[in-house]
Amino acid sequence: MMRASGNSGQNTTPVAPLQFESPTGQFLSQILQTHPHLLPAAIDQQLERLQTDRDAQKKETPPPSQDLPLYRRIAEVKDKERQKALEEIIYCLIVEKFIENEISMIPTILPSSDPLGRVDSWPNQEQKLETVHSPEAFEMIQSHLSLVLGERLVGPLTTLVKISKIRLGKLYAASIMYGYFLKRVDKRFQLERTIKTFPISIDKNQTIFEGSDTGNELWSMNPTIRISDEDSRDDVDRNQLDSGEVNPNQLKSYVMYLDAETLQRYATMRSKEAISLIEKQTQALFGRPDIRIAEDGSLDTSNDEVVGISFSGLTMLVLEAVAFGSFLWDAEDYVESKYNFVTN
Repeated sequence: MMRASGNSGQNTTPVAPLQFESPTGQFLSQILQTHPHLLPAAIDQQLERLQTDRDAQKKETPPPSQDLPLYRRIAEVKDKERQKALEEIIYCLIVEKFIENEISMIPTILPSSDPLGRVDSWPNQEQKLETVHSPEAFEMIQSHLSLVLGERLVGPLTTLVKISKIRLGKLYAASIMYGYFLKRVDKRFQLERTIKTFPISIDKNQTIFEGSDTGNELWSMNPTIRISDEDSRDDVDRNQLDSGEVNPNQLKSYVMYLDAETLQRYATMRSKEAISLIEKQTQALFGRPDIRIAEDGSLDTSNDEVVGISFSGLTMLVLEAVAFGSFLWDAEDYVESKYNFVTN
């Protein structure tokens, strides 16, 4: 996806690291750049077309047995084409959210000419990224930042650290999943707070979020965010819970009241399209990992590129990933309301 710059009409700059490949995605990206006010109608039109195509395919009469393998192969190709179109519709909705909030997405991280190998030349947009979340959700995001970037608390934000691209990719993908989970649970929290219905069982040692696998073990991080002892002591009064008068800053305490099955469901990606997008967005930023299988069967990552990045840059990466996950949930939810494709 490219955006025109200046008045020449020739130069373009990327507005997102992932490039569209399907005709649907390319069409919508052009609408987003030239006539953004028409994007919602264009997306609805494309979803309606996909639904019509799928319904027509279901009504087709299978051919004689000798032609059945070819028929099934054609059906598989059509299914993959629809999946790619759905992925890029969702991605277009995500990019639109970033643009609406005047947030420039981090571009593909390329080899740096900086003597120290520093790659985080993007502008600081922490404040904009913070405001896309509710205050209750951002409190949990701060805890997530403290956990994954703990060392930033004991040094200046300009401090440069050396880190491999594979580790950065894992951190980014895991933070997308965290943002996705947080959006789901925050919407439930806001709803139940409004209608004054809350769970009544509690497990203070319960896991808040255990990241689910993205489907690609090269990027999978499988992080676990747990409620600390300090959080556990900050209990919500039971009478307040029963009446629904919960402090709006106690989303973490609310999460403690959710049963393990509900947490696991909320921490699971609902569609294969969402899983694929996490992988593609991560690879668009950091490239495909250079992984080899060693003679003993282990993964050899010795060719992994090490880059320099400041704590401020790491913070930006995590905040963008969390926002991406939040926007992903919204986009997936909207598309699913028009085209039933969610599997979980």
